[in-house]
Amino acid sequence: MRIFLTGFMVLISCWANAQELSSPPNTYKFTLEEAINFALDSSYNAINAKRDIAAAAKKKWETTADGLPQISAAIDYQNNLKRPVQLLPGEIVGQAPGTFIPVQFGTKQNMNATATASQLLFDGSYIVGVRAAKTFEKYTKTSANKTALEIRQDVIDAYGNVLLAKESVEVLQNNKDNLEDNLEETRKIFENGLQEEESVEQLQITFLQISNELKNAKRLVEIATDALKLTLGIPLEKQVNLLDTLKGLTEKNISLTLMNTDASIEENLDYQLAQVQIEQREHELNLQKAKALPRLTTFINYATTGNSEKFTFLNDNQEWFQSSIWGVSLNIPIFSSLKRSAQTAQARIALDQAQTQFEQSKEQIRLGINRAKNNYQYAIEKYQTAEQNLALAERIENKNQIKFSEGIATSFELRQAQTQLYDAQQGLLQSMLEVLNTKAELESLLNTPNLNFTNTEK
Repeated sequence: MRIFLTGFMVLISCWANAQELSSPPNTYKFTLEEAINFALDSSYNAINAKRDIAAAAKKKWETTADGLPQISAAIDYQNNLKRPVQLLPGEIVGQAPGTFIPVQFGTKQNMNATATASQLLFDGSYIVGVRAAKTFEKYTKTSANKTALEIRQDVIDAYGNVLLAKESVEVLQNNKDNLEDNLEETRKIFENGLQEEESVEQLQITFLQISNELKNAKRLVEIATDALKLTLGIPLEKQVNLLDTLKGLTEKNISLTLMNTDASIEENLDYQLAQVQIEQREHELNLQKAKALPRLTTFINYATTGNSEKFTFLNDNQEWFQSSIWGVSLNIPIFSSLKRSAQTAQARIALDQAQTQFEQSKEQIRLGINRAKNNYQYAIEKYQTAEQNLALAERIENKNQIKFSEGIATSFELRQAQTQLYDAQQGLLQSMLEVLNTKAELESLLNTPNLNFTNTEK
């Protein structure tokens, strides 16, 4: 009995562990790279992109199957509730000319079972259709890869926004604490008659502004975190903890070697999609041309028929009559009043348009890469300048604090120095986020991540 209970407890423990492993966690922890990988597997856009790939594969098989043997079967049952009457000339039984004899033919009930197998022997449209289906699958996969890049860029943006909001809270909280100490100290000095009331009021204005900004920043943390969850495909009620810092990610993503990367537009996904678009238009043109070719099919049919006054078709002694037909069908288009010619001309125009759009896309991609490189370079320079500006603003604010406490500087001058410091702090945080986002945009244009989905949809 003890052995049985021990085994039962082990089974319960294993079952509980399995349930725990199979259920989603309540708290997620991500570095930026882990968040990107998670989104590529579980985000809403990623899931639908994989389904698009699966649907394209099924579409290709659907087109291919049209040229493979087709077999169909049918069973027809008829019950002549009131059999039709046929009129026969009366002369056949010796009656006067012009008279008729009403007769009924056939049995009251009939059942017919048929099976037909058909095979396409030649059809130019089918050959073009198979090629077009392969091109469509290629287009879908390329479009899905572009979706993967967009997901990556969205995750970087959302992840960075959460870090920006959290670090803004830390900076503002520190500023508020310092201001609160300064305000309390200045108020005591004023109460002792050694400071003007305006000094207290100036600090109080700054304190109230920072307090409001801090409250708003705390709310923005929640909003930014929910936006990140939505991007990752995580329910909003779950918890997400970020393991990277904005400073660390910024330093990690400053890469001057990326600026020297040759602008190989062939790797750009918009370039590849434009190429596939030309292939699709070529298939459409070939399809219109193929419609002028003959279509050859063959078929074989087998049928069995039973007749009876009563429903005896399931009896062993029911008599069945078999028949079979084999045939070949050749459909030759001869004249369409220039309809096919007009359709072919339209397809040729569409191909010319696609080629022109391709040339336009190449120039747009080159321009986009150059612009993205400039934006990334500017973001790096802006970040480096923001670091210097913050150091200078801190020194200026510190000097004015000393001067104010010694009665050399006015409260207005101190408030200006504090405002300059706060702007420099936020400017540095914003410049960090710009480095991340502009690099992600440049990498997407160069397609350096080279992402793709592993299709697991069945």
